[in-house]
Amino acid sequence: MARRCELTGKGPMSGNNVSHAKNRTRRRFLPNLNDVTLMSDVLGRSFKLRISAAALRTVDHRGGLDAFMAKAKDAELSEKALKIKKDISEAQATA
Repeated sequence: MARRCELTGKGPMSGNNVSHAKNRTRRRFLPNLNDVTLMSDVLGRSFKLRISAAALRTVDHRGGLDAFMAKAKDAELSEKALKIKKDISEAQATA
């Protein structure tokens, strides 16, 4: 399982551990990923996604999964999230 957020595309970053003596060794900064279930109001069903804590706050700030997907860029979304976005946009067009 990749350590990448399904909604924002946020992944691991690299940097240095710096000791008191200024010795530098490489390290990885991993994103804070959580398994969450988000509800779509338009589709009336829920989706299990692995997203970062920052993405979860953004979803809440924008007013839910449907509003987040409307503004999300396709390049950042995973294949699963792209399918959800497509289903939501089709359901909004018919409604």
